[in-house]
Amino acid sequence: MASRFTALTSAALTSVLLTVAGLVFTSTAAQAADQVVLKYGVLERSIAVSDLEAFAETGELARPLQRYIRISGEQPERIRQTLTREFTISPRLLDRLLNNPIGEAALDQLSQAIYPPSGSADPAALRSALVLSASDDDRISILEVVRNYPTPQVYIDGERVVQAYNQLRDLSDRLAPILEGIGI
Repeated sequence: MASRFTALTSAALTSVLLTVAGLVFTSTAAQAADQVVLKYGVLERSIAVSDLEAFAETGELARPLQRYIRISGEQPERIRQTLTREFTISPRLLDRLLNNPIGEAALDQLSQAIYPPSGSADPAALRSALVLSASDDDRISILEVVRNYPTPQVYIDGERVVQAYNQLRDLSDRLAPILEGIGI
C-alpha cells in the first residue's frame, strides 16, 4: 500500500511539475516583449521588436526607427553594433554571477537602462531575460535581452544601456574564471 501511494504521489508530483513548467514557459513566451520604447535624452519612440530585429540583421531601417535615429544624431551602424554585440557566458554561470552581491549591483545598474513600462527598475525581470538569452547558445546581446524581457513592452535608455551592458560583460570576464575555479 505504501509503495502504491508513493508511486501515485510521485506520478502526481511529476504531473504537477510538468504542468507548472509548461505554464512558466508558455507565459514567458506569451509575455515576451513585442514593443521597445527607445529613450535618448528627451526623445522617446516606440518600435516593434521585429523592426529592431530586422534592422540588426539587415541594416534596413523601418520608418519609425529611421526617424528616431535621424533625430537622435546617432550613427545607424553604431546602434546596430550595440544591439548585436555579444558576450559569451553559460546560463548556469550567469545565474550564479547574478545571485551574489557584486552581480546584483551590476544587475541593478543594468535594470536602470532596460526596464518595464512602470518606469521602475525590475532586476528580477532583467535577470530572467539575461539567463533566458544565454540559455540557447551561451551568448547574450542587448537585442536578445529585449526579445526575452518578460513584459509586452520594454524601455531602453540609450544613454545608459551601453555603459551598463559593458560593466556586466566586464564583470563576467573578471568573475567567471574565479567562480568556475572554485566550483560555483
